[in-house]
Amino acid sequence: MKEQHIETKCLHSGYDPKNGEPRVLPIYQSTTYRYESSEAMARLFDLKDEGYFYTRLQNPTNDAVAAKIAALEGGVMAVLTSSGQAASFYSVFNIAGAGDHIIASSAIYGGTFNLFSVTMKKLGFDFTFVSPDITLEELNKEFKPNTKAVFAEVLSNPSLAVLDIEKFAAAAHAHDVPLIVDNTFPTPVNCRPFEFGADIVTHSTTKYMDGHATSVGGVIIDSGNFDWEKTDKFPGLTTPDESYHGITYTKQFGKEAYIRKAVAQLMRDLGSIPAPQNCFLLNLGLETLPLRIERHCKNAVKVAEYLENNDKIAWVNYPGLKSNKYYDLAKKYMPNGTSGVISFGIKGGRAAATKFQDSLKLASIATHVADCRTCILYPAGTTHRQLTDEQLIACGVPDDLLRLSVGIENVEDIIDDIEQALSLV
Repeated sequence: MKEQHIETKCLHSGYDPKNGEPRVLPIYQSTTYRYESSEAMARLFDLKDEGYFYTRLQNPTNDAVAAKIAALEGGVMAVLTSSGQAASFYSVFNIAGAGDHIIASSAIYGGTFNLFSVTMKKLGFDFTFVSPDITLEELNKEFKPNTKAVFAEVLSNPSLAVLDIEKFAAAAHAHDVPLIVDNTFPTPVNCRPFEFGADIVTHSTTKYMDGHATSVGGVIIDSGNFDWEKTDKFPGLTTPDESYHGITYTKQFGKEAYIRKAVAQLMRDLGSIPAPQNCFLLNLGLETLPLRIERHCKNAVKVAEYLENNDKIAWVNYPGLKSNKYYDLAKKYMPNGTSGVISFGIKGGRAAATKFQDSLKLASIATHVADCRTCILYPAGTTHRQLTDEQLIACGVPDDLLRLSVGIENVEDIIDDIEQALSLV
């Protein structure tokens, strides 16, 4: 058969039931697994055989969902984590440590910015934050001998900056480091970063992948394309690991080395695993992902056009609008649509924004984004409130920014709710 389309992969990848087995992926709600010999268990602990011995490292439900997401992104292997924040942390920590340097886009989710600039700084990491609009020449100047990776969001939360993936990949590869990108908002339905040179992809599966606001989670997917042995920058992958009997991950696992190390070391020691029940729910969300993403984007375009033509709106930022400065980049990397998220400002500043939010009836004020119900948030006062004014500007989050996550309700009802709330401002 030819390679299946993404709609088919969302339903069938990762789990292939045999004769008489459950058609729907089962929930393996067990911490442990029985074996009939000491030798069989020992070979698992030596990483010589495939199998399960403790759910902190691997679980059949979790692994099936991870395999599905790897197939959707076109990667060789994936690992699920307990949150998107854990995925961001692990993606970097798997190849870097105290004293190492990371280049990151400044236009990233406020929680990730805090993780990098505060918490990981305490652990000895050195981060340089750059504008997603930086020139290639200027970007190349930011690399240091101890730079280990470049990190960015394909479509930033909440500033909606579109990353020029090929530019950032070119700079990273010129300095023998991988490009890690967060693809949460576009999802693999709208963007496949590996096809443009990215090496590792992360997601907060809490968002569109789950789609129903039921389960917090994250995922890391490896393309298998980065040559870890080309440089001496990554000894954790290319030299013996004494905590696992001296195995060398690149020698033993080839293209799967990066994810295998994340499981064998990071999950073993830090244990940020998702529950099998959450993975089961995530899998249900994935089955309808293409349908929902299409509706989210269709609705968002209509809402963005309505806002752009409303006299009470100061500005609208949505890459799907022809007036948007990222429109051409969005068409290049996300030709079928960007996401259902719109940012905008209301004339009258913070007071008007607060009044508007409080007057909405259909849309909810929620510290969430990208689920099937329309919701809204004022980031500068919530998710990004720990940032200074200067940091807010660097992240592309002006003081009056409202983040609207357009759901899959009838778009006329969504616009009607916005209209009645605006009439009270």
